[in-house]
Amino acid sequence: MVRRTLFFGRFQPFHLGHLMVVKWALEERKYDEIVIMVGMASESHTPRNPFTAGERIWMIREALREAGIDLSRIITATLPTMEVHVGAAHYVLTHVPPVESIITRNPVIARVFREAGIKVEKPPAFNRNELRGEHIRRLIAAGGAWEHLVPPAVVRIIREIDGVARIREITTED
Repeated sequence: MVRRTLFFGRFQPFHLGHLMVVKWALEERKYDEIVIMVGMASESHTPRNPFTAGERIWMIREALREAGIDLSRIITATLPTMEVHVGAAHYVLTHVPPVESIITRNPVIARVFREAGIKVEKPPAFNRNELRGEHIRRLIAAGGAWEHLVPPAVVRIIREIDGVARIREITTED
């Protein structure tokens, strides 16, 4: 039987903390496969969700490939923006292959999936003070140093899509 877990997030952008969670799940928790669910896929070009679902999947795959992770062990899926409740957990589970657990540090997501009967695994924090999408987006908007917080492939993709200018434009107040 394949041991498979769900890693659910917005990945705005995919950063080194996310990469460490994937490695932790594959190496420490011994999962055969990880389903990476890109949430809020229907929202982009906003301060909270500046990148499209396609851009995020691209970042994830290239960062994992660059890190030497076997992509045959990774399944990616997307879900539109939706409310969080137990019914939503069941809805999410209809969009992915069977999983034995979900990996999340989000207490609301953890509660909802636990109530839906799914085992919840809380990964290590991996420098959560700096490795947070909100912090990285704030640094990008302010012109600060952010490149060391994301895999090199993500830096290249953000530059290729002119993501720095996008974030600065959408976070500028009149």
